Amino acid sequence: MFDDKRPEELAYVGRSSDRPDTMEKLTGEATYVSDMRLPGMLHAQVKKSPHARARIVRIDTGKAAAMPGVRAIITGDEVDVHIGLYIVDKYVLAKGEVRHYGEAVAAVAADSLEEARAAADAIEVEYEVLPPVLHHMDALKPDAPLVHPDLGSYGYVAAAFTPMPGTNIANHTKLRKGDVDKGFAEAAYIVEREYDCPSVQHVPMETHVAIVQWGKGDRVSIWTSAQSPFTVRNLFCHAFGLAHAQVRVQIPYVGGGFGGKAGIGVEPLCAVLSRKAGGRPVKFQATREEEFSLLPCRSALTYRIKTGVSAEGKIVAQQMTMYWDSGAYADYAVNVTRASGYSASGPYEIPNAWVDAYTIYTNKPYGTAYRGFGHVEFHWAVERHMELVAQAIGMDPLLFRLKNALRPGSKTLTGETIQKNTGNVVACIEDAARRIHYGDLTPEEKERQKQTGWKIGKGVAALHKAPAMPPFTATAVILKMNEDGSVLVNLALTDYGQGTYTSIRQIVAERLGFPPKKIRVAFENDTDRDPYDWQTVASKGLVLSGNAAILAAEDLLKNAYDVAAQALHANPRDLAHDGERVFLRHHPDKGVSFSSMAVGLALPNGNGIGGPLIGVGRYIAQGLSNLNKETGEGTPALDWTFGAHGMIVEVNEESGEYRVLKVASVYDVGRAINPDMVRGQAIGGMMQGLGTATCEGYIYDKDGRLLNPSFTDNKIPTAKDLPLEVECAVVETPQIDGPYGARGVGEHSMISVAPALGNAIQKATGAELTHMPMRFEDVWRALENREPIDNWITKSPVGSCRSAPEARPKE
Repeated sequence: MFDDKRPEELAYVGRSSDRPDTMEKLTGEATYVSDMRLPGMLHAQVKKSPHARARIVRIDTGKAAAMPGVRAIITGDEVDVHIGLYIVDKYVLAKGEVRHYGEAVAAVAADSLEEARAAADAIEVEYEVLPPVLHHMDALKPDAPLVHPDLGSYGYVAAAFTPMPGTNIANHTKLRKGDVDKGFAEAAYIVEREYDCPSVQHVPMETHVAIVQWGKGDRVSIWTSAQSPFTVRNLFCHAFGLAHAQVRVQIPYVGGGFGGKAGIGVEPLCAVLSRKAGGRPVKFQATREEEFSLLPCRSALTYRIKTGVSAEGKIVAQQMTMYWDSGAYADYAVNVTRASGYSASGPYEIPNAWVDAYTIYTNKPYGTAYRGFGHVEFHWAVERHMELVAQAIGMDPLLFRLKNALRPGSKTLTGETIQKNTGNVVACIEDAARRIHYGDLTPEEKERQKQTGWKIGKGVAALHKAPAMPPFTATAVILKMNEDGSVLVNLALTDYGQGTYTSIRQIVAERLGFPPKKIRVAFENDTDRDPYDWQTVASKGLVLSGNAAILAAEDLLKNAYDVAAQALHANPRDLAHDGERVFLRHHPDKGVSFSSMAVGLALPNGNGIGGPLIGVGRYIAQGLSNLNKETGEGTPALDWTFGAHGMIVEVNEESGEYRVLKVASVYDVGRAINPDMVRGQAIGGMMQGLGTATCEGYIYDKDGRLLNPSFTDNKIPTAKDLPLEVECAVVETPQIDGPYGARGVGEHSMISVAPALGNAIQKATGAELTHMPMRFEDVWRALENREPIDNWITKSPVGSCRSAPEARPKE
């Protein structure tokens, strides 16, 4: 889809443009599901388990059923409905056994929210508490309790995933490239380390909310704050055995998602309550505390990396083992494992590689998609590891990264060859380093260090990510011309704050040659009215929907030219157009306006030509394949977006306190459709990355109860935490199959922020941090316990070096 045009030849692409939803959101006109009230609507509440693992002995709903306003109560025994995205392993309500703290065991629908809460509280549940398995590494032990003893009976997507019945392993992804044993035998140095990070919450501004009405003839209407309407419909229909034509999903404005709303959530719960309440609509909105415990989170990770390096500093072999904590259910965690597996080495070429990535069940809230889809977590390990390996072999970390970075001709872990148009991670690394004056302190920094007594350090971390999606992922866009010649764009890609609709409007405007003010993208998604889109995830929306939008614009113009050719008695090849009309190239005064053709051109004698002008664009991912389940070979990547962060911090060596002075972020976006939107994504993602780096993370007690299920004890960054200086820049290596050369950048700004911070702290103080978040006390502990590098690197007779294993941090 790439048009090889210079930036100055483009009228709207590559330029800033206002967001089409600005006024609605700023004035409060935008309608969210949270705002909606339907006639006769009931409110739902759930009874949640106080235990991480327990057998449900008895549920007594008698008292609750007699309370005022109560219209329906359900328990797991009444609802034999399984749901699941890739492994069908979850009931709508816990059935027989609860598998995590906060899991719903019963639900109530009542006339008011207060009545529903009172009734839920009145439900009595008797439990037989069972020993939970709370850490994913413990879940691998032979005597560990099985979270899902019936794993072997569950349905799953066999082409991509490999559950292991009789264990707590929901999926095992393998990649094998080259000869790892030979590579390690030839290495001059061998370094092994372990890194980890906890689960965190997505914390969208709008919590999960849905309204469902189970109507006559089993026709179901769903209004939801989800990211992907067709995914909700598809999973819902499979769970309830309904035809897709019986279910309509509508998504109005959505207050953020970050992956947590990518699949199906509270919709089935509302549906079974509505069905039992005689078809009255039922609304459930999660509290903030329920977001933390009832609903999914980002998976925790333990990552072990063993790296062999030549005397010249080239990585010759790497063994990578990922242990992903899925929590109680597989959901998206199995696909996170798969996607992280084929990207496990980061943006570096590893000639001999061995990857094992495991998805592991535990008795904790379940993991799902999160911005970056696992890449935030494992890049923490990869980029800290690159720093520590460079230190171990006595090479500058920046030079070590550049020496091993992917370049045209390099082979990825799955065997894909990097092309010139794939992107330029070397340019990103070099630019990020330049913007922080890597390798030295400026005179101003030296003076600041002298005045404050805090040590200043600088670090760099690189990143890459491809969309994690099926190889046949597809989408469609429809353009409809209005009577005045303006255009309405319909698509099911959901804009829940990322600004994709702004870029789609610019792409349509560019291809039609219309000013953006004549283009409107409909914000409300509707499976009955909009064309299909797989999901709004993975940073694939701009590429796939952008290409479909170009095709739709070309189709609309073709249809308009056909009508104009008849009216002007001309060959369509002799026509041209501007933003108002189609005209003869050689007689530009002779033409037909778009507005006159929009719903059918009326001739002077009353005859009509054409009909309503529409354009349809369909696009499907090109040239991708499934991965070989034994070797990992295949082509999983629609595109690769590369980037790098440079960071400057100052650290108080006595207390462990630190401040981020500057962040410089650089991404190869192919072509920036809207530079302001790229900058917004860059800053927003960077701040979210700082949150996961500095303060966010679930904390459990020994019984599996979540101790910090709110912002009181689970902090996220605010505007006051913004670094003193932020720079954002782009490298533009056009993507051949991207719309006007663009590729996605929605997730990438969050990736590798944490290791850039860790690297800068280490440069300033020598503190070696392998666990995030990096709280001030964590830095202080690392400083108090730090040892010279020779204490953890032991030279072997053949000149290799090996680090002592890192102890697992206590939660």
